[in-house]
Amino acid sequence: MSNTSTRSNTNTASSTSTISQTSHASDYREVNFDGLVGPTHNYSGLAHGNVASMNHGGLVSNPREAALQGLAKMKALKDAGYLQGVLPPQQRPDLGALRALGFTGDNAAVLARAAEEAPQVLRAVCSASSMWTANAGTITPSRDSADGRAHFTPANLQSSFHRYLEPDTTGRVLSAIFSDPQHFAHHPSLPATPAFSDEGAANHTRLCAGHGEVGVHLYVYGRQAFGGDGVEPRLFPARQTLEASQAVARQHGLSDSQLVFAQQHPDAIDAGVFHNDVIAVGNGPVLLYHELAFRDEQATLDELREKMPEPLIPVRVPLEAVSIEDAVASYLFNSQLLSNADGSMTLVVPGECQEREAVWRCIQDYLLAGNNPISEVVVKDVKQSMRNGGGPACLRLRIVLSRAEREALSGRVLLDDALYEELVSWVERHYRDRLASEDLADPVLAEQVLAALDELTDILQLSAVYPFQQA
Repeated sequence: MSNTSTRSNTNTASSTSTISQTSHASDYREVNFDGLVGPTHNYSGLAHGNVASMNHGGLVSNPREAALQGLAKMKALKDAGYLQGVLPPQQRPDLGALRALGFTGDNAAVLARAAEEAPQVLRAVCSASSMWTANAGTITPSRDSADGRAHFTPANLQSSFHRYLEPDTTGRVLSAIFSDPQHFAHHPSLPATPAFSDEGAANHTRLCAGHGEVGVHLYVYGRQAFGGDGVEPRLFPARQTLEASQAVARQHGLSDSQLVFAQQHPDAIDAGVFHNDVIAVGNGPVLLYHELAFRDEQATLDELREKMPEPLIPVRVPLEAVSIEDAVASYLFNSQLLSNADGSMTLVVPGECQEREAVWRCIQDYLLAGNNPISEVVVKDVKQSMRNGGGPACLRLRIVLSRAEREALSGRVLLDDALYEELVSWVERHYRDRLASEDLADPVLAEQVLAALDELTDILQLSAVYPFQQA
């Protein structure tokens, strides 16, 4: 893996605590399921509160480069020994959504009329935002659930129209891959109302001694729909509600002793921290977070320490080291924190972290030189995604699976060299290297996407998960 910073791992006590697993616990591994970037990847600036998305709205995108960058990151992690999965993109443009909004005629007529009468709606139904699978849903591993199965709830993503279109297909994809009812339980999305606004794993962190040990689930919310003290962000919306987090935890059968609910700092949301994974990332017993991540930092840490069976290892980045503006621009905390066999951890950061002097200095002085298991920082180029507001952590859905559960997966979704080569070839055949907003009304593009997705389901050996296939 290229562009790597390392240190000698002198923190032996902290490191060994992350792998004190029983033989049964050692059957569990974390699999990062990355979303393939879709063929309609474009910059429409749709995400209110996502500073990068808003700042880059109107630029010409390169879908081919975006997909290849994502695949290159997946391949690098697979080659480094991490388990890597793949999730397919969604069907875009969503012609069914346009027809439901009253646009009629054949596909060309629907697209042309939408482009003329409602261009922002057309841009929304062409969004490739499903690439950020951290929002696909919330997962509870079987190690933590009462019935010994892994539990899945697709996020309703009701806070924005372009993402609200995703949950139905997300549910079909997850059900198709994790299909064995002996091992996997699937729940419906929460009611798509503001009171139960749910953004998935982007606001959820599982902390534990090791992936196979019982975990504590940290749910972070931006506002409370019913009651509360009214302290909320003023500039940008708080996308996750406490009520949604509580409902998902109930669906998954988690007990109070396994749960911590914490409010995101309103000032951070107003600075562009639309999800908690833009300001904090956890893995094993380590919680890497910015000073402004939580409204009540001390109470959050105290409750985690009380409920975790193993000592929490908080890695706090103070405001004086990294400003909130630098945190949002670099996506330092929207990085992947990965466990290694020796108890150390690797942090996979976007290239923008190297471009911000304060951030890169923090990585060296606070993270690699600190008393924590982080011993290596790897830099990956995901610039096409970053311009739309999604870093390495946005691109993956973390799912802890036992050996038996991995063997029970349906489809061909765990990355190996052969699948990687096929997906690269598929991208190079079907993806454009330039896409402007005016191209989204091109009916030829819509036809190209359907052909590409039909071929992709064959490559991934999945059932008919797309609306056009079911029709």
